[in-house]
Parts: sequence; structure tokens; C-alpha cells
Amino acid sequence: MVKPNFNTADPYPASTDFDFLKTVVELVYEAGAKLVMICESSTMTLNTKKVLQQCRVFELQDLTIGARVYVLEEGKWTKKEIPEAKYLKTVALPDILQRSDKLILLPCLKTHFLAQYSGALKLAVAFMKPRQRVSLHLKNIQEKIAELNLLLHPDLIIMDARKCFINKGPSDGQIAEPNLILASTSRVAIDIEGVKIIQRYKGNSLKGIEPAQLPQIKRAIEIGIS
Repeated sequence: MVKPNFNTADPYPASTDFDFLKTVVELVYEAGAKLVMICESSTMTLNTKKVLQQCRVFELQDLTIGARVYVLEEGKWTKKEIPEAKYLKTVALPDILQRSDKLILLPCLKTHFLAQYSGALKLAVAFMKPRQRVSLHLKNIQEKIAELNLLLHPDLIIMDARKCFINKGPSDGQIAEPNLILASTSRVAIDIEGVKIIQRYKGNSLKGIEPAQLPQIKRAIEIGIS
């Protein structure tokens, strides 16, 4: 399962770059995968299928080897308990998560006007049933993001940081061009590095924040997320 970032259809770095996603799919097949599933659920106010059509994602089903594209809202969801959580006790996750033996996250690098920062940890929100995301955003959004990640176990994170938003976000903002691609098996490590990259640029909205003290990262470390 490959999870890109198509919260909206706004151009990269707001959303995953098509050629980047295509290249990752091809590399995963070259590494021996029998089937690559691309799964997504966009922001509640938009139709995910239309977003993916605008971003050409369904074209990847027409390649010779072909990935399969799944709109998460069209599948079944199951309620899950998060015993270790303080802020997010239960959440409904898509059943299709159980069908993959590997999970690869493809976050963009950007700031977020509510969550301050959007990277590997924040990408997990698309795995939450859409109507539950309303309460997520009302209070303690960053801590809830961290706790949601207790239910997910990605095998690899590849962050496209060739471009990034250094303020505003997640759909638009001031663009910088670090020209980097980061890879890690650790959501916390890659997000700490992502914050540091944004902080290099004048006018960034994360100035003066110790990366490990950003609430979503701090909470993730507290509850043992790697």
C-alpha cells in the first residue's frame, strides 16, 4: 500500500507530484511487489475520486504493470480502540489496511495553519473516517495526530522535499526549494528533519521551535512511536 498526499488537488507541494508517485510505484514493482495499491481520502469538503482524477492518479492503473487506486470512503471501516491514548480513544480505520503486507507513506513537506507542520505523522489523518476528522481539528489536533499513529505501522517513509511550504499550508503558502528527497523507517526522525529544513528559510512559521518539542512530535515520542 502506497499512501500519497492528495488532501486537495492543489499543485505540488500541496499535493503529491504525479511523476514522483509514478516513479515510486515503478520502483516498488521493481523490488518485487505483486500488487501496488494507492489509497487516499481527501479533505471532507472535497470528493476524493474527483481530486484523484484531477491529479491524474487513475492513469497509474493504465501502466503496463498497473497500480490499483482505492478511494477509502468507498470501502468499509472498523472501529479501533487506542488504549494508550489520552486525547483520541477510538477511531474508525479502513478495512483495506489489513490487505497490504507493506505500507509506504509519501508525505510532502509543508507547514499547516492548524497543525503547524504536515509531514509523515500528519499523513495518517486520511486513514481516519472523514466525519471523525471534525472533532480531531477542534482541540489538541497535534496530540491526536500522534495517537492516531499508534494504529499504523509503516515500513518506509519517502518525503518529497524538492519543494516545500515554509508558512501557511497545507494547500498554499510561500514555496522554498530544498531540492531534497528524504527516506526513513521512522516517522519521528523524518519529521524532525523536515522541521529543520523548513526552519532554514527566512519567513518560516516554525522559527524558534525545537523540532522534538513540536506537539505532534513530542507526543509521538512520549508514546513510543518511532
